[in-house]
Amino acid sequence: MGLALIIIPLLGAAAAFVIRSNARRPLILPVIALLHLALTVTALAGADTRGAVAWLGLDPPGRIVLLLASVLFTVCSFYAVGYLRLRGDRPNRVFCGCLMAFLGMMTFIIWANHLGLMWVAVEATTLTSAPLLYFNHTGRSLEATWKYLLIGSVGIALALLGSFFLGYAAIASGHESSLLFASLVASAPEFSKPWLHAAFILLLVGYGTKMGIAPMHTWKPDAYGEAPGVVGALLAGGMTSCAFLAIIRVFHILVAAGEAAFASRLLVAMGILSMVMAGAFMVRQRDFKRMLAYSSVEHMGILVLGLGLGPAGAFGAMLHMVNNGLVKGVMFLSAGNIHRAYDSKLTDDVAGAMHRLPWSGGLFLAGFIAVTGSPPFAPFVSEFTILNAAFGQGRYVVGGLMLALLLVIFMGMGATVLAVVQGRPSAKARSTPFHDRPLTILPPIVLMAAVVVLGLYVPGPLRTMIDDAVVYLGFPEGQP
Repeated sequence: MGLALIIIPLLGAAAAFVIRSNARRPLILPVIALLHLALTVTALAGADTRGAVAWLGLDPPGRIVLLLASVLFTVCSFYAVGYLRLRGDRPNRVFCGCLMAFLGMMTFIIWANHLGLMWVAVEATTLTSAPLLYFNHTGRSLEATWKYLLIGSVGIALALLGSFFLGYAAIASGHESSLLFASLVASAPEFSKPWLHAAFILLLVGYGTKMGIAPMHTWKPDAYGEAPGVVGALLAGGMTSCAFLAIIRVFHILVAAGEAAFASRLLVAMGILSMVMAGAFMVRQRDFKRMLAYSSVEHMGILVLGLGLGPAGAFGAMLHMVNNGLVKGVMFLSAGNIHRAYDSKLTDDVAGAMHRLPWSGGLFLAGFIAVTGSPPFAPFVSEFTILNAAFGQGRYVVGGLMLALLLVIFMGMGATVLAVVQGRPSAKARSTPFHDRPLTILPPIVLMAAVVVLGLYVPGPLRTMIDDAVVYLGFPEGQP
């Protein structure tokens, strides 16, 4: 099943390069996405999640990420059809092909049961997604693409070095080196601790660069700011979740080695740092798409912070990964619509979005309320769970800092969002031809509905998947 889930998007990518019609080519996106989603549901419903080869397998955290990535891509694929119809003047062969290859490589990360194989898959997501950033063929998009490639390459190089260190941690303790995750977890208690610590730091920095946690986040503002909205949604909700999965798997090895305290301290520190950096750059932010990039930095910080706060925090982090992925889809897709209508991302030029684009403007405002952790939306539930984990452990400084930073980010982000949606649109904005259309509005509406539902009720199957993932991590007994 795992091999099929990886190969089918790649076959779709090959078909996109063969199809000649620029108008018909995008239609293959929802076909492949729906097939991928059907196979994902089949795989999650089945008891056997092993791959066709020993290096492929689906662990409990991977099940959550697979569901999120498949659902998000499916919704975005319908949006992409509507978006590309509006961009009929621009060839979309590379765009469609790389979108489907990107889905295949995200799936590869999720199913990889081998540290080296996962590293290859993470690097492949960089290569398949880079051309998507350059779709608009502007000087700024070219600069963003190169920055994305260069910083991502440095991060993935550090992750490779960390993988070598992890393998040597086994050799230094007299064990045969194996990069299969099951073998690493089983042998972890006897690993050389200095080499294990060094490996975790390098892997955290390396895969943290792909997540975009501070201070390795510098590619995000340019990449998210210049990419089409649908690409930003998939990067912020899909790729970052896959990178977080890589960190979860490495953290699992540290927990098995009895070094959970060491890893948790680093995760909490980097989580707080990410929120501080996001808050600092979100205040007086004039570019609303760059604002979404800093919002992603904030939420990546919340994820690693939650993971470092024990079982309760890890439950909140994995739930927040799902919630953040869905709400980021709402915000990036609606922001993309606003950008098209105004031909600008700056608050100096964009005002009155709720008058100019009632649906997109309303969704952008609702997404802001949700992403800042306001009830009754889903991020409120997961952020409250993480806060409760911090205070439940008596870590009042961590909890207090998180609350204070959430308030700062709410105010900074709110100023930008309200400047976009309130007021009256300019005469230039009213004269542009773009208007809300079903294919560009229904996908973010579907995602927003999911965010509301998860804020009121976490379905039993999803709760079970998250519980299984927390148990799988094997936190020490007695840790709250």
